[in-house]
Amino acid sequence: MEISVDSPKMSLEETILARRSVRGFLDIPVPREIIDEAMELAQRSPSNSNIQPWKVFIASGKTRDKIRDEILTSVTRGDFGASDFSYPGRFSHQYRKRQVECAKLLYGEMGIARDDKRGRISAVLRNFEFFDAPHVAFLCMEKDFPATIAADVGIYAQTLMLAFTSLGVGTCPMGALRNHPDIVRETFGYGDNLGVLFGMAFGYEDPSIAANRVSMGRAPVEESVVFMD
Repeated sequence: MEISVDSPKMSLEETILARRSVRGFLDIPVPREIIDEAMELAQRSPSNSNIQPWKVFIASGKTRDKIRDEILTSVTRGDFGASDFSYPGRFSHQYRKRQVECAKLLYGEMGIARDDKRGRISAVLRNFEFFDAPHVAFLCMEKDFPATIAADVGIYAQTLMLAFTSLGVGTCPMGALRNHPDIVRETFGYGDNLGVLFGMAFGYEDPSIAANRVSMGRAPVEESVVFMD
């Protein structure tokens, strides 16, 4: 499939509405100049006192394959790893409800029934295959930074995803990729001072993948925002 790298830029509104998590990618690398353009845009993200706490490690080609294979080996033998940072084992209240609704939409589109254990395992493993994305980024920060600084990395990640979207590149932020930080650390050779917050697969979307037909809704604004005059 031929990919156009000269598609017209979208407006901000169009970009925000177009961005979604892509869970199936074509085996077509994103040209380095497009990756660089997205990274330059993301670098303009705001942060506390302009400290720019994000550290990003991008794996492509053989490096991507190495990380993928090592994570898959760990997961398939029952080792789901451990994150550098604390993470809730289970959501509750409306957050759990939204999580369940998300899973129902995905599994429903993929034709995986609730009692289809094999299908569900295969769906989970797709995370660790990076959904066949040609590139995967690991977003990190210093381990001794507090949650307030992690928020800055989140702002950076959203800017990066919007930048990629505007350039015709799909992304999928992936919390599952935080759980094998030693594999990432050993591959890239950075120090133990950095921790992996999450990963992000990116590349050109494969429209034939069933999961890519899912469009997640959002709660009404009034569930999240309080106005007071």
